[in-house]
Amino acid sequence: MSLVNALASIATAVAVFMAWWQIRLAKQQAKTQFEDDLTKQFREIIQKIPVDALLGKELDEESYRESRDDFFRYIDLCNEQVFLRVNNRVSDATWKLWSDGIRAFLNRPAFKRAWLEFTKESPDIFKELRVVYEEEFRFDPKSGKEKRLLA
Repeated sequence: MSLVNALASIATAVAVFMAWWQIRLAKQQAKTQFEDDLTKQFREIIQKIPVDALLGKELDEESYRESRDDFFRYIDLCNEQVFLRVNNRVSDATWKLWSDGIRAFLNRPAFKRAWLEFTKESPDIFKELRVVYEEEFRFDPKSGKEKRLLA
C-alpha cells in the first residue's frame, strides 16, 4: 500500500510540475505576442516618417511639419514602452532592443527637434520617457528606484 501511495505522490508532483510548466510557457507566449504587437505598431508609425529623418538628416520645415503628427505618435509609443517596462510587461531582451532604438532615434535631428518641441509645449506629457531620457538611458526602468521616480 505504501508503494501505491508513493507512486501516487510522485504522479501528483509530476502533474503539478507539468501544469506549472504549461502555465509558464503560456505566459511567455502571451508576452512575446504582446511585444510583437507593439513592434508592429512601431513599424506602422515609423514607415510614415521621412527616410531622411530616419537616416539622421535634418528635415526642411515643410517636411517636418507634414510629419509632426507621426513624430508625436512615435514618441508616445516610446513612452508607452517605458511604462510597460516599469511594470515588467516586456522581457529584458526586448527592453534592450527598444531602449537602444529609442535612444538612437531621439538623438537624430528631426526626432530630437520633435522631442524638445513636444516636451516644452506640454511639460506634463511623456513622463515615463522623460526620466529615462534625462538619465541618458543609463538604467533599466523596471527597478524599484526608478518606479518611484516615475510615479
